Amino acid sequence: MTDPIYVTDALIAEDIDAYLTSHERKSLLRFITCGSVDDGKSTLIGRLLYDSKMIFEDQLAALEADSKRVGTQGGEIDFALLVDGLAAEREQGITIDVAYRFFTTEKRKFIVADTPGHEQYTRNMVTGASTADLAVILVDARKGVLTQTRRHSFLAHLLGIRHIVLAVNKMDLVGYDKAVFDRITLAYRAFASEIGITNFTAIPISGFKGDNITALSANTPWFKGPALIEHLETVEIGGTADEAKPFRMPVQWVNRPNLDFRGFSGQLASGKVKPGDAVRILPSGKTTTIDRIVTLDGDLDEAVAGQSVTLTLTDEVDCSRGDVIAAADAPPETADQFEATLVWMADEAMIAGRAYWLKLATQSVSATVQAPKYEINVNTLDRLAAKTLDLNGIGVVEVSTDKPITFEAYADNKTLGGFILIDKLTNATVAAGMLHFSLRRAQNVHWQAGDIDRDMRANLKNQRPALLWFTGLSGSGKSTIANLVEKKLHRMNRHSFLLDGDNVRHGLNKDLGFTEADRIENIRRVGEVAKLMTDAGLIVITAFISPFRAEREMVRAMLPEGEFLEIFIDTPLAEAERRDVKGLYKKARAGQLKNFTGIDSPYEAPEAPEIRIDTTAMTAEEAADLIVERLLG
Repeated sequence: MTDPIYVTDALIAEDIDAYLTSHERKSLLRFITCGSVDDGKSTLIGRLLYDSKMIFEDQLAALEADSKRVGTQGGEIDFALLVDGLAAEREQGITIDVAYRFFTTEKRKFIVADTPGHEQYTRNMVTGASTADLAVILVDARKGVLTQTRRHSFLAHLLGIRHIVLAVNKMDLVGYDKAVFDRITLAYRAFASEIGITNFTAIPISGFKGDNITALSANTPWFKGPALIEHLETVEIGGTADEAKPFRMPVQWVNRPNLDFRGFSGQLASGKVKPGDAVRILPSGKTTTIDRIVTLDGDLDEAVAGQSVTLTLTDEVDCSRGDVIAAADAPPETADQFEATLVWMADEAMIAGRAYWLKLATQSVSATVQAPKYEINVNTLDRLAAKTLDLNGIGVVEVSTDKPITFEAYADNKTLGGFILIDKLTNATVAAGMLHFSLRRAQNVHWQAGDIDRDMRANLKNQRPALLWFTGLSGSGKSTIANLVEKKLHRMNRHSFLLDGDNVRHGLNKDLGFTEADRIENIRRVGEVAKLMTDAGLIVITAFISPFRAEREMVRAMLPEGEFLEIFIDTPLAEAERRDVKGLYKKARAGQLKNFTGIDSPYEAPEAPEIRIDTTAMTAEEAADLIVERLLG
């Protein structure tokens, strides 16, 4: 006879397995709550967690204690404290950072992001919205549609969120008045239609009292539904739509566990794929077919959008991280110039022409952003003239990358259309962007390959091309030492050319001033000219203040490894000002010369130059000898 204890254990194990299986098969909805300050976003999420029984007993006890100590509900449970985890949030009663919470119901799993309401934290809202399928826009029934309501609705629509819930909160504070609800819904519908939101679901709720959250409330007999949870459980998730699109998979990792296996790992951004399908590797354009779809649990007969898999190919084609494996008969575009909408997320304003890292899916390239075509006033939807974008600014810009990337319009594919910009020096994310389309000039201009390459030109001159980039303060001695270096190279029958900062402003850059943006464009142009000259096999010498590290690194990135030599002419400001050969420091001190480096414009000294020259410790002749020796080895 079977021991009853073992029978019980077996039944428990079966129940657990059945529960886990049913839980695994539930769909997952990612959504955000957003709106103006104190609209009750955190309270709503706390209520959802509470009603879905996702709070443990010890958490509930701690919540009750915290509610009495720091809560805002007069001793009753303050559900916002479940989400507002930062001390500053609890002290001020506001949300600052994005808080993510998981909960589940019988029908679906959820990840909700509680995003800040203050305008200064708009960038945090963008972060939360970037992966969301649905947005719950909260409106305080007492206040109606506010500036942040419009801002967050605009951003949600801009970021491709197609499911919008207008949650008119705190209905208990207006006596559950249907007229109030109707007036707010009508006002929101008028704004929503202007920004392209054609459909939304309006629900009157009370996050604090629980009205119309998990079930319809007797306090609003005039509202026929659905309740918020019911709507969240039944709304269609975009995964099905993604599966219907052409196959795309950005390669995240080349999987080589041994000599006999070579696979390409990544997550399907869209479409379906199965063994035998013809695919194209981009940007190279090589074609092949899928051999296997490999996972930890075994090979699959088919993979669909959202799944992470390893693909093996029938042919040994070149494919690496950053490439995109796509349907051979419907590949995405490849280009290096685009129009995009940019949301600026840094405290420092955008600098037109500065090089940033651009990350799109698994691709990383260097990119420059031009001055905005226009900035969008979120409140009025007017298009405003702008030279830059400040914190939380939204504008339409042109973006150029240093090499072609594989992309699709953000409206068609979030993965291959959404990107971020990263500051090259601080590694801080400064902007989020959505690609619209490639520029026509990018499609019509192609590189014309010649039969004579840079190595052949250099060999003819019996030298290795190089760019000697002199940088330092005005009056440091850059031009003097650079001129001596060229004279010494000339006597040694080396082919060189000197580009001096003042000289190029008489012709090539005569249209540029000395603002930060103009200085950046000045260096970009000189870098492009220097690159062409090194392609001709020359040793190029430049003498520019070039005050910003980012622009010097931009030029370094234009050249092959080892050809860019940064030479820091390290002269103290006091010594450079004492020399003042051109009288520029005197004018700057008198206020007659604006944006002068070292006085009212910063100089960012090189951190690891190839050569550092201390002009207080050696003569110009000795410095030139040292540089030539280092160059020629």
